[in-house]
Amino acid sequence: MKTAQGNLLSRQSGYPSSATIPAHAVAREGAHAPRGWLGLDRAVTALAVVLGLAGCTPMATGQVMNGFDLSKRDIPLDEIHRGGPPRDGIPALTDPEFVTAASAHGLQPDDRILGLQRNGVSKAYPLGIMNYHEVVNDIVAGEAIAVTYCPLCFTGVAFEARTEDGSRRLFGVSGLLYNSAVLLYDRGSESLWSQISATAVAGARIGEQLTLIPIANTTWDSWHREHPNTLVLSRNTDYARDYDRDPYADYAEDEALLFPVAFRMQGQHPKTPVVGVRIGDQARAYPFPAFPESGRHRLEDTLAGREITVLIDADAQTGQVFDAQGEEIPSIISYWFAWYAFHPQTERYTGEPAPEPDGPRQDARGPSRPAHTAMHLGGTGQVRP
Repeated sequence: MKTAQGNLLSRQSGYPSSATIPAHAVAREGAHAPRGWLGLDRAVTALAVVLGLAGCTPMATGQVMNGFDLSKRDIPLDEIHRGGPPRDGIPALTDPEFVTAASAHGLQPDDRILGLQRNGVSKAYPLGIMNYHEVVNDIVAGEAIAVTYCPLCFTGVAFEARTEDGSRRLFGVSGLLYNSAVLLYDRGSESLWSQISATAVAGARIGEQLTLIPIANTTWDSWHREHPNTLVLSRNTDYARDYDRDPYADYAEDEALLFPVAFRMQGQHPKTPVVGVRIGDQARAYPFPAFPESGRHRLEDTLAGREITVLIDADAQTGQVFDAQGEEIPSIISYWFAWYAFHPQTERYTGEPAPEPDGPRQDARGPSRPAHTAMHLGGTGQVRP
C-alpha cells in the first residue's frame, strides 16, 4: 500500500539498489536481541563497512569513549553507544564550497536536501552529501551556523554557532550515539551535544542549550522552485566519497533499529516521518500519514497555550510551523521513533486538516485563520499521546 511515508522513503532512497548496507554486514534482529533493534556489534560493523571505516576501533575505557571524558554527564552511561566510526571518522565540513543551482550537477528533482534561508541568503545541503559528513560549519551572510543531519533519525537541525563571548563554535561528529541519535561535540570544550534536544549532555558545557534555526527537510525540486537563487553545497569536499551511494537506502523502510532507544511505542512503524514541534515543555508530532497523500494542507492548532499554524506539503513530504504573528517556529522532521525517544510525553495528531487554498506557499504564511480549525477533539481527529 502506498502511503505518505512510502512516498517520502522512496524519494529518500532514490539511489542505486547496490548502495545499500551489505547483506553480509547486517543481520536481522536475532533471537537473543531486544525486539526491534539489531545487535550492537552487527550495527557497528554495518556502519563501519558502508562508511569505509571497518578497520577503525573507537576507544572505550571506563568513562572514556572515543576519547571523550564522560564522567560529567546527565544521561546514563549505558545508554551512550559507539556508532562504529571513531571521533571525526565521519568528517564534518567547515566553510565548504558552494555552487549555483545551475552548477549543482547530480541533483534529481526528488532528491532530498536541507534548505536554509537566513539574512536574505538561501542554501541547500543535499542529503547525499550530508549522509557522509553530518555536520557543516558554515557562515551564512556573516552569521556562524552549524547545519547538522542524523541519517539514523532523518533529522536535519541547524543552530546558531557563536559562544557568549562572540567566538565561533565549531562542531564535529563524536562517533557516539544516544537514543540512536548522533552526539555532536564542540571543538572548544569537547562537550557532547544531543542534536535533537540541542543540549549539552556531557562535558564542561553540560546543560547549556543551543539556539535553533528553522531549516527545511524537503525535495530539491520544491526548494529550487521557491528559492531559484539558492546556493548548493558542492560535491568538491576534498574527501573521496561516492555521494550517489546512499548507505541508508533500505534502513528507512525496515522496522528494525540499529541501536536501542530509551522509549519506544509499539504499534507504530518506528520510521514513520513526522513533523515535531516543542513549545516549553509540551511537544506534539504531526505524522505525514495523518494528512492526505497529495497537495498542501493547513492546520490551525494550539500548543502550550499558543496558536500555531502547521503547513504540510504532502507532495514534497515537508512541513513548517508558524506562530500567530507569522514567524516560523523551529520544528524537526524526523522518524517517529526518534521524536518519541526524546519526547516520551508527546502528543500525536491523528486528524484531518482542511486543504490549503491554491497559490504560492508564501501566501499561507501569516496570522490569518480559516473559518474553522481542522483539529477535532473526538473520533479520529483528536490529539492523543
